Amino acid sequence: MSKVVPSGGARDRARARSSARHALLAAAAAVVVVLLSLGDGGSLVILGALAGLAVCAVGAWWFLAHRGALRVLGAVLALAAPVAVLVLFLSGGMWFTALAAVLLWALALTRARAALRAEHRPDPAPAAVRPHPPHRRAVLIMNPASGGGKVERFGLVERAEALGARVVLLTPGTRTDVAELARNAVAEGADLLGVAGGDGTQALVAAVAAEHDLPFLVISAGTRNHLAMDLGLDRDDPSRCLDALTDGVEFRVDLGDVAGRAFVNTVSFGVYAEIVQRPEYRDAKAGTALDALPDLLAGGAGERLDARADDRPVDGQQALLVSNNPYATADPLDVGRRPRLDRGELGVLGIRVDGAAQAADLAVRGTLSPALTVLTSRRVEVTATDTAESIPVAVDGEALTLPTPVVCTVRPRALRVLVPRDRPGAEPPPPPLDWRRITALALGRP
Repeated sequence: MSKVVPSGGARDRARARSSARHALLAAAAAVVVVLLSLGDGGSLVILGALAGLAVCAVGAWWFLAHRGALRVLGAVLALAAPVAVLVLFLSGGMWFTALAAVLLWALALTRARAALRAEHRPDPAPAAVRPHPPHRRAVLIMNPASGGGKVERFGLVERAEALGARVVLLTPGTRTDVAELARNAVAEGADLLGVAGGDGTQALVAAVAAEHDLPFLVISAGTRNHLAMDLGLDRDDPSRCLDALTDGVEFRVDLGDVAGRAFVNTVSFGVYAEIVQRPEYRDAKAGTALDALPDLLAGGAGERLDARADDRPVDGQQALLVSNNPYATADPLDVGRRPRLDRGELGVLGIRVDGAAQAADLAVRGTLSPALTVLTSRRVEVTATDTAESIPVAVDGEALTLPTPVVCTVRPRALRVLVPRDRPGAEPPPPPLDWRRITALALGRP
Protein backbone atom coordinates (compact mmCIF):
# COMPACT_ATOMS: atom_id res chain seq x y z
CA MET A 1 0.00 0.00 0.00
CA SER A 2 1.40 3.40 -0.92
CA LYS A 3 1.99 5.87 1.85
CA VAL A 4 -0.06 9.07 1.79
CA VAL A 5 2.23 12.10 1.84
CA PRO A 6 0.67 15.27 3.27
CA SER A 7 0.49 18.23 0.95
CA GLY A 8 2.72 21.25 1.52
CA GLY A 9 -0.13 23.16 3.13
CA ALA A 10 -0.98 20.25 5.43
CA ARG A 11 2.67 19.89 6.45
CA ASP A 12 2.89 23.61 7.22
CA ARG A 13 -0.25 23.43 9.35
CA ALA A 14 1.09 20.40 11.21
CA ARG A 15 4.39 22.17 11.88
CA ALA A 16 2.57 25.30 13.03
CA ARG A 17 0.38 23.27 15.42
CA SER A 18 3.37 21.36 16.81
CA SER A 19 5.47 24.51 17.30
CA ALA A 20 2.55 26.31 18.96
CA ARG A 21 2.10 23.45 21.43
CA HIS A 22 5.81 23.46 22.24
CA ALA A 23 5.65 27.23 22.77
CA LEU A 24 2.74 26.95 25.21
CA LEU A 25 4.44 24.11 27.11
CA ALA A 26 7.68 26.09 27.43
CA ALA A 27 5.82 29.23 28.55
CA ALA A 28 3.84 27.23 31.11
CA ALA A 29 7.06 25.62 32.37
CA ALA A 30 8.65 29.06 32.82
CA VAL A 31 5.66 30.17 34.91
CA VAL A 32 5.80 26.97 36.99
CA VAL A 33 9.52 27.48 37.68
CA VAL A 34 8.82 30.99 38.95
CA LEU A 35 5.83 29.87 41.06
CA LEU A 36 7.84 27.09 42.69
CA SER A 37 10.39 29.64 43.81
CA LEU A 38 7.88 31.86 45.63
CA GLY A 39 8.48 30.14 48.95
CA ASP A 40 11.36 30.90 51.31
CA GLY A 41 11.60 34.54 50.34
CA GLY A 42 11.36 33.92 46.63
CA SER A 43 8.29 36.12 46.32
CA LEU A 44 10.25 39.09 47.66
CA VAL A 45 12.95 38.49 45.08
CA ILE A 46 10.38 38.37 42.27
CA LEU A 47 8.74 41.57 43.51
CA GLY A 48 12.17 43.15 43.73
CA ALA A 49 12.86 42.21 40.11
CA LEU A 50 9.61 43.84 38.97
CA ALA A 51 10.45 46.93 41.01
CA GLY A 52 13.89 46.99 39.38
CA LEU A 53 12.29 47.02 35.94
CA ALA A 54 10.10 49.95 36.95
CA VAL A 55 13.09 51.84 38.42
CA CYS A 56 15.03 51.25 35.20
CA ALA A 57 12.16 52.75 33.17
CA VAL A 58 11.91 55.75 35.53
CA GLY A 59 15.65 56.30 35.23
CA ALA A 60 15.45 56.21 31.44
CA TRP A 61 12.63 58.78 31.53
CA TRP A 62 14.62 61.10 33.81
CA PHE A 63 17.64 60.75 31.52
CA LEU A 64 15.61 61.73 28.45
CA ALA A 65 13.30 64.35 29.98
CA HIS A 66 15.70 66.30 32.22
CA ARG A 67 19.13 67.88 32.29
CA GLY A 68 21.84 68.29 34.90
CA ALA A 69 21.85 66.27 38.11
CA LEU A 70 18.50 64.60 37.44
CA ARG A 71 19.73 63.36 34.03
CA VAL A 72 22.86 61.93 35.69
CA LEU A 73 20.72 60.28 38.37
CA GLY A 74 18.46 58.85 35.68
CA ALA A 75 21.42 57.35 33.85
CA VAL A 76 22.69 55.80 37.10
CA LEU A 77 19.27 54.30 37.88
CA ALA A 78 18.80 52.96 34.34
CA LEU A 79 22.18 51.22 34.46
CA ALA A 80 22.22 50.19 38.11
CA ALA A 81 18.70 48.74 38.34
CA PRO A 82 19.40 45.70 36.08
CA VAL A 83 22.66 45.05 37.96
CA ALA A 84 20.80 45.26 41.28
CA VAL A 85 18.20 42.75 40.05
CA LEU A 86 20.98 40.36 39.04
CA VAL A 87 22.65 40.71 42.45
CA LEU A 88 19.27 40.18 44.13
CA PHE A 89 18.76 36.88 42.31
CA LEU A 90 22.29 35.71 43.09
CA SER A 91 22.19 36.67 46.76
CA GLY A 92 18.76 35.13 47.14
CA GLY A 93 20.02 31.82 45.83
CA MET A 94 17.69 32.05 42.82
CA TRP A 95 20.26 32.18 40.03
CA PHE A 96 19.21 28.73 38.83
CA THR A 97 15.54 29.74 38.88
CA ALA A 98 16.27 32.90 36.91
CA LEU A 99 18.42 31.04 34.38
CA ALA A 100 15.84 28.28 33.91
CA ALA A 101 12.97 30.76 33.54
CA VAL A 102 14.88 32.87 31.00
CA LEU A 103 15.88 29.82 28.93
CA LEU A 104 12.34 28.41 28.97
CA TRP A 105 10.85 31.74 27.98
CA ALA A 106 13.41 32.12 25.18
CA LEU A 107 12.41 28.64 23.96
CA ALA A 108 8.74 29.62 24.12
CA LEU A 109 9.33 32.74 22.02
CA THR A 110 11.42 30.82 19.49
CA ARG A 111 8.80 28.12 19.03
CA ALA A 112 5.97 30.69 18.92
CA ARG A 113 7.66 32.58 16.09
CA ALA A 114 8.33 29.28 14.30
CA ALA A 115 4.62 28.50 14.56
CA LEU A 116 3.67 31.85 13.06
CA ARG A 117 6.19 31.46 10.24
CA ALA A 118 4.85 28.00 9.38
CA GLU A 119 1.23 29.13 9.57
CA HIS A 120 1.66 32.50 7.89
CA ARG A 121 0.40 32.81 4.34
CA PRO A 122 1.22 35.96 2.37
CA ASP A 123 -1.79 37.96 1.27
CA PRO A 124 -2.72 37.71 -2.38
CA ALA A 125 -0.80 40.00 -4.69
CA PRO A 126 -2.05 43.60 -4.37
CA ALA A 127 -2.67 43.80 -8.09
CA ALA A 128 -1.70 41.89 -11.18
CA VAL A 129 2.08 41.67 -11.08
CA ARG A 130 3.15 41.77 -14.68
CA PRO A 131 6.46 41.87 -16.54
CA HIS A 132 7.49 45.34 -17.52
CA PRO A 133 8.02 46.02 -21.25
CA PRO A 134 11.46 47.25 -22.30
CA HIS A 135 12.00 50.91 -21.46
CA ARG A 136 13.02 53.37 -24.15
CA ARG A 137 13.79 56.51 -22.17
CA ALA A 138 14.40 55.69 -18.51
CA VAL A 139 15.59 58.69 -16.49
CA LEU A 140 17.20 58.10 -13.10
CA ILE A 141 17.89 60.94 -10.67
CA MET A 142 20.83 60.15 -8.36
CA ASN A 143 22.05 61.93 -5.24
CA PRO A 144 25.79 61.19 -4.88
CA ALA A 145 25.81 62.37 -1.25
CA SER A 146 23.03 60.06 -0.13
CA GLY A 147 23.81 57.07 2.06
CA GLY A 148 27.42 58.11 2.57
CA GLY A 149 28.26 58.03 -1.13
CA LYS A 150 26.60 54.79 -2.25
CA VAL A 151 26.10 56.08 -5.79
CA GLU A 152 29.85 56.18 -6.40
CA ARG A 153 30.74 53.23 -4.20
CA PHE A 154 28.47 50.85 -6.11
CA GLY A 155 29.08 52.34 -9.55
CA LEU A 156 25.41 53.12 -10.06
CA VAL A 157 25.90 55.75 -12.77
CA GLU A 158 28.03 53.50 -14.96
CA ARG A 159 25.77 50.48 -14.50
CA ALA A 160 22.57 52.46 -15.22
CA GLU A 161 24.02 54.04 -18.36
CA ALA A 162 25.24 50.65 -19.57
CA LEU A 163 21.61 49.47 -19.30
CA GLY A 164 20.41 52.37 -21.47
CA ALA A 165 19.15 54.77 -18.79
CA ARG A 166 19.89 58.48 -18.66
CA VAL A 167 21.28 59.62 -15.30
CA VAL A 168 20.74 63.06 -13.80
CA LEU A 169 23.21 63.72 -10.96
CA LEU A 170 22.32 66.16 -8.19
CA THR A 171 25.03 68.59 -7.06
CA PRO A 172 25.95 68.03 -3.38
CA GLY A 173 25.47 71.09 -1.20
CA THR A 174 23.15 72.77 -3.72
CA ARG A 175 19.39 73.01 -3.27
CA THR A 176 17.76 71.48 -6.33
CA ASP A 177 14.09 71.25 -7.25
CA VAL A 178 14.02 67.48 -7.73
CA ALA A 179 10.35 67.45 -8.70
CA GLU A 180 11.07 70.00 -11.44
CA LEU A 181 13.88 67.80 -12.77
CA ALA A 182 11.44 64.91 -12.94
CA ARG A 183 8.81 67.01 -14.73
CA ASN A 184 11.38 68.16 -17.28
CA ALA A 185 12.35 64.53 -17.89
CA VAL A 186 8.70 63.65 -18.55
CA ALA A 187 8.34 66.62 -20.91
CA GLU A 188 11.37 65.31 -22.83
CA GLY A 189 9.74 61.90 -23.27
CA ALA A 190 10.82 59.82 -20.27
CA ASP A 191 8.82 56.59 -19.98
CA LEU A 192 10.24 55.61 -16.59
CA LEU A 193 11.41 57.64 -13.57
CA GLY A 194 13.73 56.41 -10.85
CA VAL A 195 15.67 57.72 -7.86
CA ALA A 196 18.89 56.73 -6.09
CA GLY A 197 18.59 58.63 -2.85
CA GLY A 198 16.79 58.98 0.44
CA ASP A 199 13.08 58.52 1.08
CA GLY A 200 12.38 62.25 0.91
CA THR A 201 13.82 62.45 -2.61
CA GLN A 202 11.99 59.24 -3.54
CA ALA A 203 8.67 60.81 -2.55
CA LEU A 204 9.19 63.93 -4.70
CA VAL A 205 9.84 61.93 -7.85
CA ALA A 206 7.18 59.33 -7.02
CA ALA A 207 4.59 62.11 -6.99
CA VAL A 208 5.55 63.12 -10.54
CA ALA A 209 5.52 59.49 -11.70
CA ALA A 210 2.04 59.02 -10.22
CA GLU A 211 0.81 62.25 -11.77
CA HIS A 212 1.79 61.00 -15.25
CA ASP A 213 1.05 57.31 -14.55
CA LEU A 214 4.65 56.31 -15.26
CA PRO A 215 6.47 53.39 -13.62
CA PHE A 216 8.74 54.35 -10.73
CA LEU A 217 12.07 52.65 -9.91
CA VAL A 218 13.44 52.73 -6.35
CA ILE A 219 17.24 52.44 -5.99
CA SER A 220 18.23 51.86 -2.36
CA ALA A 221 21.08 54.37 -2.15
CA GLY A 222 19.78 56.23 0.91
CA THR A 223 20.75 55.80 4.54
CA ARG A 224 17.73 53.78 5.69
CA ASN A 225 15.50 53.46 2.64
CA HIS A 226 12.37 52.26 4.41
CA LEU A 227 10.44 52.14 1.14
CA ALA A 228 13.11 49.91 -0.43
CA MET A 229 12.92 47.57 2.57
CA ASP A 230 9.14 47.32 2.38
CA LEU A 231 9.38 46.58 -1.36
CA GLY A 232 11.80 43.74 -0.59
CA LEU A 233 14.75 45.37 -2.37
CA ASP A 234 18.40 44.74 -1.55
CA ARG A 235 19.52 47.59 0.72
CA ASP A 236 23.08 46.28 1.03
CA ASP A 237 23.74 46.36 -2.72
CA PRO A 238 21.68 49.08 -4.46
CA SER A 239 23.06 48.07 -7.86
CA ARG A 240 20.77 45.03 -7.75
CA CYS A 241 17.78 47.38 -7.94
CA LEU A 242 18.86 48.24 -11.49
CA ASP A 243 18.10 44.65 -12.52
CA ALA A 244 14.52 45.88 -12.88
CA LEU A 245 15.55 47.67 -16.09
CA THR A 246 16.12 44.33 -17.83
CA ASP A 247 14.13 41.83 -15.75
CA GLY A 248 11.50 43.75 -13.84
CA VAL A 249 7.92 43.31 -12.73
CA GLU A 250 5.41 46.03 -11.99
CA PHE A 251 2.62 46.46 -9.46
CA ARG A 252 0.73 49.31 -7.84
CA VAL A 253 1.10 50.70 -4.31
CA ASP A 254 -0.54 53.49 -2.33
CA LEU A 255 0.84 57.00 -2.08
CA GLY A 256 0.35 59.16 1.00
CA ASP A 257 -0.60 62.82 0.86
CA VAL A 258 0.06 65.46 3.52
CA ALA A 259 -1.23 68.95 2.80
CA GLY A 260 -0.94 68.31 -0.94
CA ARG A 261 2.59 66.87 -0.73
CA ALA A 262 3.26 63.18 -1.45
CA PHE A 263 4.93 60.88 1.07
CA VAL A 264 5.96 57.26 0.67
CA ASN A 265 6.69 56.31 4.29
CA THR A 266 5.78 58.49 7.24
CA VAL A 267 4.75 61.90 8.42
CA SER A 268 5.96 62.69 11.95
CA PHE A 269 4.54 65.31 14.29
CA GLY A 270 5.61 66.41 17.76
CA VAL A 271 8.90 65.48 19.41
CA TYR A 272 10.67 63.97 16.41
CA ALA A 273 9.51 66.71 14.06
CA GLU A 274 10.78 69.37 16.51
CA ILE A 275 14.21 67.73 16.65
CA VAL A 276 14.52 67.40 12.87
CA GLN A 277 13.87 71.15 12.53
CA ARG A 278 17.14 71.98 14.30
CA PRO A 279 19.94 72.90 11.87
CA GLU A 280 22.54 70.92 13.84
CA TYR A 281 20.49 67.69 13.60
CA ARG A 282 21.99 66.51 10.30
CA ASP A 283 25.56 66.57 11.66
CA ALA A 284 24.90 65.40 15.23
CA LYS A 285 21.65 63.47 15.46
CA ALA A 286 22.14 61.85 18.89
CA GLY A 287 23.56 64.95 20.60
CA THR A 288 20.85 67.20 19.18
CA ALA A 289 18.12 64.81 20.29
CA LEU A 290 19.47 64.58 23.85
CA ASP A 291 19.74 68.36 24.05
CA ALA A 292 16.21 68.95 22.74
CA LEU A 293 14.24 66.17 24.45
CA PRO A 294 14.00 67.72 27.96
CA ASP A 295 12.22 70.83 26.64
CA LEU A 296 10.04 68.83 24.28
CA LEU A 297 8.98 66.09 26.69
CA ALA A 298 8.38 68.56 29.48
CA GLY A 299 6.04 70.47 27.19
CA GLY A 300 8.15 73.63 27.11
CA ALA A 301 9.32 73.92 23.53
CA GLY A 302 7.25 71.13 22.13
CA GLU A 303 3.51 71.43 21.69
CA ARG A 304 0.94 68.80 22.46
CA LEU A 305 -1.01 67.63 19.45
CA ASP A 306 -4.68 66.95 18.91
CA ALA A 307 -5.68 64.75 16.02
CA ARG A 308 -8.75 63.15 14.55
CA ALA A 309 -8.36 59.85 12.75
CA ASP A 310 -11.54 59.55 10.70
CA ASP A 311 -14.09 60.10 13.50
CA ARG A 312 -11.84 59.09 16.44
CA PRO A 313 -10.20 61.80 18.58
CA VAL A 314 -6.51 61.33 19.51
CA ASP A 315 -5.75 64.22 21.86
CA GLY A 316 -2.79 65.57 23.81
CA GLN A 317 -0.09 63.57 22.03
CA GLN A 318 3.62 64.34 22.38
CA ALA A 319 4.49 62.45 19.23
CA LEU A 320 2.36 61.26 16.34
CA LEU A 321 3.45 59.06 13.45
CA VAL A 322 1.23 58.72 10.38
CA SER A 323 2.39 56.09 7.88
CA ASN A 324 1.43 55.19 4.34
CA ASN A 325 -0.13 51.83 5.36
CA PRO A 326 0.39 50.49 8.89
CA TYR A 327 3.62 48.96 10.13
CA ALA A 328 3.82 45.38 11.37
CA THR A 329 4.63 46.36 14.98
CA ALA A 330 3.63 49.19 17.27
CA ASP A 331 7.07 49.60 18.86
CA PRO A 332 7.85 53.35 18.70
CA LEU A 333 11.59 52.60 18.66
CA ASP A 334 11.42 50.05 15.85
CA VAL A 335 8.27 50.00 13.75
CA GLY A 336 9.78 47.36 11.46
CA ARG A 337 8.23 46.75 8.05
CA ARG A 338 4.91 47.38 6.41
CA PRO A 339 3.57 43.99 5.28
CA ARG A 340 1.43 45.60 2.57
CA LEU A 341 1.58 48.89 0.70
CA ASP A 342 -1.79 48.74 -1.03
CA ARG A 343 -4.45 48.55 1.70
CA GLY A 344 -5.61 52.09 1.10
CA GLU A 345 -5.24 53.12 4.75
CA LEU A 346 -2.93 55.09 7.01
CA GLY A 347 -1.25 53.73 10.10
CA VAL A 348 -1.47 55.98 13.18
CA LEU A 349 0.85 55.69 16.19
CA GLY A 350 0.54 58.23 19.02
CA ILE A 351 2.58 58.58 22.22
CA ARG A 352 1.55 60.45 25.34
CA VAL A 353 3.81 60.05 28.40
CA ASP A 354 2.97 62.46 31.24
CA GLY A 355 5.64 61.42 33.72
CA ALA A 356 7.98 58.77 35.08
CA ALA A 357 5.14 56.52 36.26
CA GLN A 358 3.60 56.38 32.81
CA ALA A 359 7.04 55.81 31.27
CA ALA A 360 7.44 52.80 33.56
CA ASP A 361 3.99 51.56 32.57
CA LEU A 362 4.88 51.89 28.88
CA ALA A 363 8.15 49.99 29.45
CA VAL A 364 6.37 47.14 31.27
CA ARG A 365 3.11 46.84 29.33
CA GLY A 366 4.24 47.94 25.87
CA THR A 367 1.38 48.20 23.39
CA LEU A 368 -1.15 47.55 26.18
CA SER A 369 -0.19 50.82 27.89
CA PRO A 370 -2.65 53.72 27.58
CA ALA A 371 0.39 55.87 26.71
CA LEU A 372 0.34 54.34 23.24
CA THR A 373 -2.41 54.79 20.64
CA VAL A 374 -2.37 52.45 17.63
CA LEU A 375 -5.03 52.52 14.91
CA THR A 376 -5.66 52.80 11.20
CA SER A 377 -7.51 55.51 9.33
CA ARG A 378 -8.27 56.88 5.87
CA ARG A 379 -7.89 60.52 6.92
CA VAL A 380 -5.97 62.12 9.78
CA GLU A 381 -6.29 65.78 10.74
CA VAL A 382 -3.66 67.20 13.14
CA THR A 383 -3.69 70.46 15.09
CA ALA A 384 -1.76 71.87 18.05
CA THR A 385 -3.58 72.06 21.39
CA ASP A 386 -2.76 75.77 21.64
CA THR A 387 -4.40 76.45 18.24
CA ALA A 388 -1.06 77.42 16.68
CA GLU A 389 -1.36 78.53 13.06
CA SER A 390 1.49 76.23 11.95
CA ILE A 391 3.40 73.24 13.34
CA PRO A 392 6.69 71.50 12.52
CA VAL A 393 6.32 68.33 10.46
CA ALA A 394 8.86 65.74 9.25
CA VAL A 395 7.79 64.25 5.89
CA ASP A 396 9.85 61.15 5.08
CA GLY A 397 12.57 62.66 7.31
CA GLU A 398 12.48 66.11 5.66
CA ALA A 399 11.84 69.08 7.98
CA LEU A 400 8.85 71.28 7.07
CA THR A 401 6.50 73.73 8.76
CA LEU A 402 2.87 73.42 7.66
CA PRO A 403 -0.25 75.47 8.45
CA THR A 404 -2.84 73.84 10.69
CA PRO A 405 -4.89 71.81 10.41
CA VAL A 406 -2.52 69.40 8.66
CA VAL A 407 -4.50 66.76 6.78
CA CYS A 408 -3.05 63.37 5.83
CA THR A 409 -4.83 61.10 3.35
CA VAL A 410 -3.93 58.15 1.16
CA ARG A 411 -4.28 57.65 -2.59
CA PRO A 412 -4.98 53.95 -3.13
CA ARG A 413 -2.72 52.26 -5.69
CA ALA A 414 -1.75 55.58 -7.24
CA LEU A 415 1.88 54.62 -7.91
CA ARG A 416 3.21 52.10 -10.42
CA VAL A 417 6.36 50.54 -8.96
CA LEU A 418 8.96 48.69 -11.02
CA VAL A 419 11.08 46.19 -9.08
CA PRO A 420 13.50 43.38 -10.00
CA ARG A 421 11.93 39.98 -10.41
CA ASP A 422 14.40 38.65 -7.82
CA ARG A 423 14.04 40.55 -4.53
CA PRO A 424 15.85 39.19 -1.44
CA GLY A 425 13.36 40.72 1.01
CA ALA A 426 10.16 40.03 -0.91
CA GLU A 427 8.91 37.47 1.62
CA PRO A 428 6.64 39.44 3.98
CA PRO A 429 7.42 39.32 7.71
CA PRO A 430 5.34 37.04 9.95
CA PRO A 431 2.52 38.70 11.90
CA PRO A 432 3.28 40.15 15.35
CA LEU A 433 3.54 37.69 18.23
CA ASP A 434 0.00 37.06 19.51
CA TRP A 435 -0.43 34.43 22.22
CA ARG A 436 -4.16 34.13 21.53
CA ARG A 437 -3.27 33.14 17.99
CA ILE A 438 -0.62 30.71 19.27
CA THR A 439 -3.23 29.11 21.54
CA ALA A 440 -5.68 28.79 18.65
CA LEU A 441 -2.97 27.15 16.53
CA ALA A 442 -2.13 24.71 19.32
CA LEU A 443 -5.79 23.70 19.59
CA GLY A 444 -6.05 23.24 15.82
CA ARG A 445 -8.49 26.11 15.34
CA PRO A 446 -8.32 28.24 12.17
